[in-house]
Amino acid sequence: MKRMQAALSVIAIASVVAPSTPATAQTASEVLPTMPETVGLSQGAALYAQNCATCHGAELGGQPDWRTPGADGILPAPPHDDTGHTWHHSDAVLYNYTALGGDEVMARMGVTFDSGMPGFADSLTPQEIWNILAYIRSTWPDRIQEIQAVRTEAEISARGDR
Repeated sequence: MKRMQAALSVIAIASVVAPSTPATAQTASEVLPTMPETVGLSQGAALYAQNCATCHGAELGGQPDWRTPGADGILPAPPHDDTGHTWHHSDAVLYNYTALGGDEVMARMGVTFDSGMPGFADSLTPQEIWNILAYIRSTWPDRIQEIQAVRTEAEISARGDR
């Protein structure tokens, strides 16, 4: 449990210092990404099915016992529905974690962490990642979408993007 809490704390910190795009030469001080105005929910659903459902479930339910590390110390894939913690994170954190993968996001913050989350920057375009994230968000109840949007806006305001 302490490992999961530490991981979630580090992910929260990532919202402040993680890089903006899935490129190799980014630094932690660069501007964080913002979801584009136009996203493709149907493409996002298809891309989710192709790239994410194997681990996170076709219905976004995650893997069993996702809060308990396996024998290898790696946490199983969490749900992306409203029962998980995905909605607790800003758009930028979700984008960076998807693009770079868990190990890389943590490494860029100076933290060694064994994550089961691979990076998809080499196989998906930034727009495709945003489409997947928009699809995931579209499945949440309105109240959860609003809470997550407020967190995203607070982060954007804190970094002075708007």
